[in-house]
Amino acid sequence: MLPTSNRRMWLRGALASVLVPAAAPAAPAQSAHLTFAQWVAAFRPRALRRGISEATYDRVMGGLKPDMAVFALQRAQPEFTEELWQYLNRRVSDWRIIAGQEALKQHAALLERIEKDFGVDRYLLLALWGVESAYGDPLVQQNYMRPIFPALAALAWGEPRRRAYWEKELLNALVIVERGWSTPEEMRGSWAGAMGHTQWMPEVWLNIGRDYDGDGRVSPFGSPADALAGAARYLVERGKYRRGEHWGYEVRGGAGSSGRMRRYAAWQAAGVRRADGKPYPRPQDEARIWTPVKGGPTFLLGPNFFAVRSYNPSMNYTLAIVHLSDRLRGEGPFVQSFPGGERAPTLAELKELQERLTKAGFDTGGADGRVGTSTMRAVRAYQKKVGMEPADGYAGLKVLARLRQGR
Repeated sequence: MLPTSNRRMWLRGALASVLVPAAAPAAPAQSAHLTFAQWVAAFRPRALRRGISEATYDRVMGGLKPDMAVFALQRAQPEFTEELWQYLNRRVSDWRIIAGQEALKQHAALLERIEKDFGVDRYLLLALWGVESAYGDPLVQQNYMRPIFPALAALAWGEPRRRAYWEKELLNALVIVERGWSTPEEMRGSWAGAMGHTQWMPEVWLNIGRDYDGDGRVSPFGSPADALAGAARYLVERGKYRRGEHWGYEVRGGAGSSGRMRRYAAWQAAGVRRADGKPYPRPQDEARIWTPVKGGPTFLLGPNFFAVRSYNPSMNYTLAIVHLSDRLRGEGPFVQSFPGGERAPTLAELKELQERLTKAGFDTGGADGRVGTSTMRAVRAYQKKVGMEPADGYAGLKVLARLRQGR
């Protein structure tokens, strides 16, 4: 996870690193016009002052080649755009709910212990884990992550706007190696340096991470214990998460957006009731109202919604996390649909869609019910061929219906 000021930049670039073909990198603005090798030598005293040993610095930085692709990835824009309902359907998918329920069974004791120790709802942590790394799926690590030292070093050397930030994160990463918590080979992540189950930046790894499995080191890799405990600690310490409070609720009888926090009891008195008809379980807690899309569902957002938002300063991302947490808990989809939206396809429907696309000559990279870049590109190519507008790459029910028609 990144500090708020940098998280949005990482999200844009991380998505681009998955969705955009690598472009030829432009020449970086090199530090004081030094070659990379000269810059590595000049940066060495600063690392030693930070407590990095000469042996560690030379082992990590000696002979290192800068990852020049990061400059293009940093500037790249995603090739697909999504409506909010599409964004939510992809992240709160049938696959992610089923896989999350399996992960809950497998890690029930760990999640219960974290909930007891930190007060963070286990389903919320599970949802964050699911969205950040598909519950630690090794394919995510293998296919979409890159060695972070060549990436951070390239940015610290050649990216002038945030050079101080990249230099600090490179130093933080070196401290992690110096402490023996990880190795350069293990430290693979995004082009921006976010790593592991819950996408830690080096600064978060050092300052928020927890050795929760008691193996003598802090790590976001391997066992999810450290990563999930660290994420819970982040939500509490930096997001001010409140034990026992729900993130909020879908409601009826209100609309719009307001910065005013009012008690649920006051909202109830004003005619704003839960969309599922249930009572507010803690009527003295406070929330504010939000309608993200006119004509779509309206929500009351409590402080814990904004605790999650501290992890990523995107309202849409946060809504996806909290909605997935409710679905993992066994609750249903939103009562009010989004204008122009459609329900999320089931796992079986997505597999069928992928199978039909593949038979029609559009390679989806497999038929597993998970929508990645290959499936989105195949959908868009099919949409263009048959004249479906917009050709947005969304693998939904309209595309499946057209495929079933065999034309």
